[in-house]
Amino acid sequence: MGAEQDTQLDCYHCGLPVPSGTRYSAVVLDEPRAMCCQGCQAVAEAIVANGLEDYYRYRTELPQNVEDLVPDELRELMLYDHPEVQKSFVSQAPGDYKEASLILEGITCAACIWLNERHLKQLQGIQQVSINYTTHRARIIWDENQIKLSDILIEIRKLGYHAHPFSAQQQEALRLKQRKADFRRLAVAGLSAGQVMMIAVALYAGPSQGLEFATAQLLRWFSLVLSVPAMFYAAWPFYQAAWRGVKSGRLGMDVPISLGLITGFAGSIWATYLGAGEVYYDTLTMLIFFLLSTRYLERNAREKSIESAENLLRLVPAVATRLNAEQQLELIPLMELKVGDLIVAKPGETIAADGIVQQGESSADESLLTGESHPLIKTVGSTVYAGSINYESPLTIKVSAVGEHTVIAGVSRLLDRAQAEKPRLTELADKIAAYFTYVLLLAVALVGWVWWQVDTSRVLEIVLTILVVSCPCALSLAAPAAFAASGSYLVKRGVLLTRGHALEALAKVTHVVFDKTGTLTEGRPVLQETRAFASISAAECLQIAASLEQHSEHPYARSFQEALKAASMAHYALDEAGNQPGKGVMGQVNGKQYYLGNLKLNPAISEIPSMAEVEDCATVVWLSDDTQYLAAFVMADTLRPNAQALVQALKDKGLVVSILSGDTESTVADYARRLGISSWQASASPEQKLEMIEQLQQRGEVIAMVGDGVNDAPVLAKAQVSIAMGSGTQMARASGDIVLLGEQLLEINHAIETSRFTRNVIRENFAWALGYNMLALPFAATGMLAPWMAAIGMSVSSLIVVLNALRLR
Repeated sequence: MGAEQDTQLDCYHCGLPVPSGTRYSAVVLDEPRAMCCQGCQAVAEAIVANGLEDYYRYRTELPQNVEDLVPDELRELMLYDHPEVQKSFVSQAPGDYKEASLILEGITCAACIWLNERHLKQLQGIQQVSINYTTHRARIIWDENQIKLSDILIEIRKLGYHAHPFSAQQQEALRLKQRKADFRRLAVAGLSAGQVMMIAVALYAGPSQGLEFATAQLLRWFSLVLSVPAMFYAAWPFYQAAWRGVKSGRLGMDVPISLGLITGFAGSIWATYLGAGEVYYDTLTMLIFFLLSTRYLERNAREKSIESAENLLRLVPAVATRLNAEQQLELIPLMELKVGDLIVAKPGETIAADGIVQQGESSADESLLTGESHPLIKTVGSTVYAGSINYESPLTIKVSAVGEHTVIAGVSRLLDRAQAEKPRLTELADKIAAYFTYVLLLAVALVGWVWWQVDTSRVLEIVLTILVVSCPCALSLAAPAAFAASGSYLVKRGVLLTRGHALEALAKVTHVVFDKTGTLTEGRPVLQETRAFASISAAECLQIAASLEQHSEHPYARSFQEALKAASMAHYALDEAGNQPGKGVMGQVNGKQYYLGNLKLNPAISEIPSMAEVEDCATVVWLSDDTQYLAAFVMADTLRPNAQALVQALKDKGLVVSILSGDTESTVADYARRLGISSWQASASPEQKLEMIEQLQQRGEVIAMVGDGVNDAPVLAKAQVSIAMGSGTQMARASGDIVLLGEQLLEINHAIETSRFTRNVIRENFAWALGYNMLALPFAATGMLAPWMAAIGMSVSSLIVVLNALRLR
């Protein structure tokens, strides 16, 4: 905006005199205004650009101090650019991008979602926008170097919506506020409909009971007055949604509803004024009441379907008990917590952040995160998660992640991503509903014209009936209601859908491919057997071995420590500990030298004890002293519980099951034999795994890939549907369409069953919605349905779809 000379002596923004020779100006309220300095010019331009010109239009005096120079609304939005303010709801995305979690107020329909997403995606610096219709929660990723968060919030405000940082408690408060508003509208519509219906009884019975014209006319005027609250208050959300749809060029189901209401009400007013013709106040108020009732029930059902996901973040406490530098406990807001702080979780309290136990021993309930119903033991060194509940004893925890960086927040982001992405069936239903709306409006015009030629007195009745009876509400709800209900059900069982298409693709799977290590097996060696050869008992040999390994980080060391703990034995004192990489460890226990490792560790002993063969998948660790071998420890990765049951259940469904592993041929063959899997491939590199999946897909197979490691991430991304183990790497979880939060492998089989059941429910919903509309439309067009019948039929149709979907819960 160029600077222009202005004859006005005072700055339009701050009121101070404009220095001579100054040429700063800004266009405010469509006129160029003089500014005293570049600062006032910049602020004025920001106020205009952000749609806050009302600041100038309605101000009654010039600002008296510096704080008054910037409107409160603009200052409040600019606060969201401050790093400390962003800490609780903004996370760092790859590169220079940031990701914010926001709540949008004012969302009433799918068109609102479309409008906001379309507008924001056009802004420079916005990488991704996804808004969840069910939760009204927005995930926005932007480049901080190109656009500020405050600018994004202002753009949302320009559309007539309000966005603010996400808070589970605040979202619940907004949801409660919306529920109360919906109930008020429903109550007003119910009262209006009840009163108008009583008057309608008299009007319907009047001709046969000798009702005088003057009395009938008075009753019509009473009906008009009683209909006004329902028409102008209760039905207002329909008009708002319809108008937004018209402005955006996306006609939704609210357009025919609003047309029907407005047409019917206008025609009834005209008939009342003339004292002749039919009035439809009873039908209109009843329609509004039934529509609001159905939507109220549908909203409640939708909110119930996501309560499992919402409970995740809602259970994280707002405050934490921190151990300060003076070793004193202090209660602080959660947003003040930092990585490295020490916090204390008392018995019965919810853990406030992710961390590592530094002191104490207890158990924690992580059921909301993992679906695991039993409390898990937590000792020094154990990892704990925000949102889990500490049970028996106090725990001192060193914080490793807070806010948006916790595991629970990551799970919530995956849930949002899944709910924001529309499955193909949902997109198909939306397209059909959109086309149906256009076809319906065309049919209304055509049928109206025909009836105008046949019987002008029935035109209004027929048009109103068609608009009401054929509203595609049930069609639009057919798929989303089912997907939401099934997704909620699976989350409760520890199965997290992270992609919108996951459930739909899972129902079509023909071939399930497993990685072995960490998927079908535990992914770590476990002590299977101790074979003693000398006079020392097996228990004492274990005690010596665990003592030698007590300072080691090797995976075998953990197995020895777990076995020692299970046997309720203690370590011996260890002196002169040492290790030889690739061979083993050694040291003095009770003054005697011992060796623990492979046969290369102690080559001075030539005589190796004979022992029975071990399984191909097992490894032998030898314990010896200076003269002889004392014991052999058989170590092997173990199958996960229910791995065999899962494989058999998948086979019973007619699915092909394969193993695709990078492990040795003998090891993979052994596990495949024990699981009853005939199709397997060993020593496969990530590239070979990817090539094999592509070959299967070229043969027409629909692949479900189950994996947990970094090398599984490319294959997980390539498969039609991928299942990542919750205990796997972050890269694998990010690539997975489904994340198994717990360790219950049988939930994979249950997820497939649920996906197939969901597909059947959606087909039933589609059949009912399309069948109802196709059947009702001819009856309405030929005048065989009364408007009140249409109102009941349309509402019941939507209700049936929602209730059928809730069977999935």
